[in-house]
Amino acid sequence: MRTKIRELRKNRKMSQKDLGKLVGVSRQTINYIELGKSSPKITLALRIAKVFNITVEEVFELEDE
Repeated sequence: MRTKIRELRKNRKMSQKDLGKLVGVSRQTINYIELGKSSPKITLALRIAKVFNITVEEVFELEDE
């Protein structure tokens, strides 16, 4: 799964820690998602999208198989 979280955070001058606090997870969780080492549960994906006021589909994209 590809994600635009890093790009979205940078545009808002937001750290991984800041985003983690807003969505209720650790900085490490945000880092793992950004690196593609972990995929968020749907509730977390929704919270992240809500922070940036966009849809989940705008934040996350399935990689071609």
